[in-house]
Amino acid sequence: MPNVFDPRVFAAAVPHDALRELRDDAPVSWQDEHEVGIWPAGPGFWAVTRYDDVRHVLRSPADFSSSLGATQIRDPDPDDLPFIRRMILNMDPPEQVRLRTLVTGAFTRRRLEKFAETVQERAATLLAAAAGGCDLPKDVTDDLPLQNLSDLLGVPAADRALLLEWTNRVIGYQDPEHATVVTGADGRPVNPRSPAMLADMFGYAESLAERKRAEPADDVMTALVQAEVDGERLTGAELKMFFFLLVVAGNDTVRSALPGGVLMLLENPDAYRELRERPELLPSAVEEMLRLHPPVLTFRRTATRDMELAGARIAQGDKVVVYHVSANVDERRFADPFRFDLHRQPNEHLAFGQGPHLCLGAAFARLQMRAFFTEFLRLPVARLDGPPRRLTSNFINGLTSLPVRW
Repeated sequence: MPNVFDPRVFAAAVPHDALRELRDDAPVSWQDEHEVGIWPAGPGFWAVTRYDDVRHVLRSPADFSSSLGATQIRDPDPDDLPFIRRMILNMDPPEQVRLRTLVTGAFTRRRLEKFAETVQERAATLLAAAAGGCDLPKDVTDDLPLQNLSDLLGVPAADRALLLEWTNRVIGYQDPEHATVVTGADGRPVNPRSPAMLADMFGYAESLAERKRAEPADDVMTALVQAEVDGERLTGAELKMFFFLLVVAGNDTVRSALPGGVLMLLENPDAYRELRERPELLPSAVEEMLRLHPPVLTFRRTATRDMELAGARIAQGDKVVVYHVSANVDERRFADPFRFDLHRQPNEHLAFGQGPHLCLGAAFARLQMRAFFTEFLRLPVARLDGPPRRLTSNFINGLTSLPVRW
């Protein structure tokens, strides 16, 4: 059976041949969760690779729980689970619906759209500073979503570097470039997502929340501390975990999508040329970028009962991991799936998930992508100036280096 677990496999390239083989022959296949470097082996999981099955899992929280074991392939420490479950990402309905109802008001269209002009000006400034050539992630696309997210949250400019540090710590723990391994008293590595390892982030979230209560502003953190539905407010733990989610997911998804989209254009010169001539096609181009280079590769659920899915007999308690990156190129759903098609309609990709956990920040991510590529298309034609380097991760579809020259 092809190995689509090892993060080092994804560091080389998305294993599309292996994923196609699984879609064709074993759409729900057992994957051994073997030891990788200093990280110990796990119990294994079911990899779900076809579009219809991925969508079914994401839309069926009663059968496939986000709460039982959280949403990462690697099991959290059992002692950490109660706290981790205070994050909306790791909740099931009806509790998840209650929290989503509370926070949805923080992401109003008016609040997001007021950033559009600033985001585009910021993209233009960063790209102008990289005139001639640059390493796109390091010089442009790491910084752009970080600045935008800081403004949206209401984080002071002086503290922005903290957000990047926390993001790299959580997302890059499998990657030699970003990983800082800390071992516990037993000599085993401590999961960087452990609350104990994120005490500085949670402490900052508490102090920022207190500041917003005392000095309200038109930002998401103020909206979160003020959010109330039927007399209910976010608890302290929920607020801290929501800050964690916004900082890490809100930053890293766009941070991955921007260079991924540029790479899509550089690898598809005919589409790149057409998009330069017809910039009105940019919204559909953004959807193709998200389909072919989804920021998130996988998400985990846990089976709540014995069941069968696509011929596989899944036991209660088994881990079930959906592969967005495979579903988005499933030949059963998308004609000529590896073609970058500016005219693809409909384009119902799963880059932002599906069901109750459909990404709350999808509109802001699309806004940032449209603003960035509006400015990118105004530049001379770009070309690759060296090989891209990918993040070592089976979760985030990241590029840590993309040398580009104009």
